[in-house]
Amino acid sequence: MTIKEAILKSLDDIQALANYLQIYNHIIEKKYYDFGSKTPVSTVSAILADLIRDGDSRIKRLRQPGETYLYYLTKNESTIGIEILTGVVEPEPENELVKSSVFKKTKTYEERSLHKLLSSYLKNTEIYSKTIFHEQSSNKDANQIWTHPDIVGIKFLNLKNKVSRNFLKTVSRMDTFELTSYELKREIINDTELKKAFFQAVSNSSWANYGYLVAFDFNSALDEEMARLNQSFGIGIIKLSANPYQSKILFQAQLRELDFTTIDKLCKMNREFEKFIEQIEKLMTAEDRYYKSTEKELQEFCDEYFSNDTEFEIYCKERYIPMHEPL
Repeated sequence: MTIKEAILKSLDDIQALANYLQIYNHIIEKKYYDFGSKTPVSTVSAILADLIRDGDSRIKRLRQPGETYLYYLTKNESTIGIEILTGVVEPEPENELVKSSVFKKTKTYEERSLHKLLSSYLKNTEIYSKTIFHEQSSNKDANQIWTHPDIVGIKFLNLKNKVSRNFLKTVSRMDTFELTSYELKREIINDTELKKAFFQAVSNSSWANYGYLVAFDFNSALDEEMARLNQSFGIGIIKLSANPYQSKILFQAQLRELDFTTIDKLCKMNREFEKFIEQIEKLMTAEDRYYKSTEKELQEFCDEYFSNDTEFEIYCKERYIPMHEPL
């Protein structure tokens, strides 16, 4: 059989979560494939990554807290059990080699380090974004922690013709922009983390046209639950990438009317949020001769973003943000 067939056959034999090294050991034990002079372990790892990247429906994976992936066959989900797949019960490594070589702790990154990745992705989609630091709010009541968004964004309808711009403003200024709220997490591995983060996003985005939950990594076993929550509550989900331009929307957010009462509350609580709204108002009401300078002022107030690929590669390396898929 081919290496790919050997991998799939091994996962079918194991009928449990397995990392690339466990799969390789099983192939060797059962003599499913003769690797010869090839680099066997890295070959198995690469083919597993290709299967996921190509969207092969036969195989799925989930991320372990130790920065490694565990693989399983889709048809074995019911056998493995939802408790394990959503992280309620953690699978035990099979041997000491796995514990030492795969599950060892490595330097990791801070959640705040992801903000610049998100702002770069959003800027590429013509959205101005601004981080709202909770610690700067005048009201530091613990009951208000689900009031603040992590990041706010605005996208303007860019009409090129002066007459059409003025006409739209006359008809309804509400149609000239869209406000979005973002709740950002490092990773969401199990069902409990998903529920907590999702409803935090629901609460934090109640004022905005759109609300999104963003994470650097999602457990693929949660896909169906994410789809259900998105359908029920309208919060979108974005998968953030170390290369911000490879980030993607997994589920679109649903459009809502702005809640000006909550916007007013946030303005009173947080000066940065108030200034963000103030900058938007200035740009919307600016005369044509001042529009460019006012737009530049908004851009300088908003979060920084990368201007080229080299910048984000250096940034990720310095902050231990993984540029490539873990094994």
